[in-house]
Amino acid sequence: MDKSQPILVEVEGNMVAVRHRPGTAPGLVWLGGYRSDMKGTKAQALDGWAEERGVACTRHDYSGHGESGGAFEEGTISRWLAESLAVFRRFTEGKQILVASSMGAWIALRMVQELQKAGEGGRVGGILLLAPAPDFTMELVEPELNEEQREALERQGYFEEPSEYSPEPYIYTKALIDDGRSNRVLEGIIDTHCPVHILQGMADPDVPYTHALRLVEHLPADDVTLSLVRDGDHRLSRPQDIDLMLRVAAALVERARQTRPEG
Repeated sequence: MDKSQPILVEVEGNMVAVRHRPGTAPGLVWLGGYRSDMKGTKAQALDGWAEERGVACTRHDYSGHGESGGAFEEGTISRWLAESLAVFRRFTEGKQILVASSMGAWIALRMVQELQKAGEGGRVGGILLLAPAPDFTMELVEPELNEEQREALERQGYFEEPSEYSPEPYIYTKALIDDGRSNRVLEGIIDTHCPVHILQGMADPDVPYTHALRLVEHLPADDVTLSLVRDGDHRLSRPQDIDLMLRVAAALVERARQTRPEG
């Protein structure tokens, strides 16, 4: 269990908890999923791998998640994106490999777009997406809403849904869903300008593997690998899943290491 104390950084009025392990570049940056935190199985395994090899590793909790401040109900993709960019810019140097799970994959793809706009696109040396859920509010949540949930969104601004992963229900707010529309990535080609490897379980009950196939259609034709795990679920946290994640991350680090820096 991770007993280290996080660093608290203020971003747009919220205290964001960060765990940064100094080391060599290319480093690793972990981006977690909706309602998950940086002490999860995959995040800690990635950090442990980095520690053994002296590789830099940076993790943080979005506001309203884990050890960060702020109310979860006030979170949006735009807010969590801003926090992730702030952590990336403050704590990392040189090329980084973004390792992102579920909603974190949406954040990662938006980070790449924003970094490129700012002339910092060369900082991302590779992307590893685990059960990616880009545009999930429009593509996976809204189409499944029943009349009662739609009414709750309009009446009280949110609805609740039982979670298989926590005794606490998932909360989806109208603000999150509305903001999601302005952060869509599954529209045109997402030019990452770096290798992308997707790991997707075919037995995922939350994000169907067809969603990963659709994402591939929006990525450049070259440098994209999709690995389907036949019996893998959404978490991809079994020992064999963790091993696969670490092997892919290691390959991306090595490949970025051999690539000449830009500029």
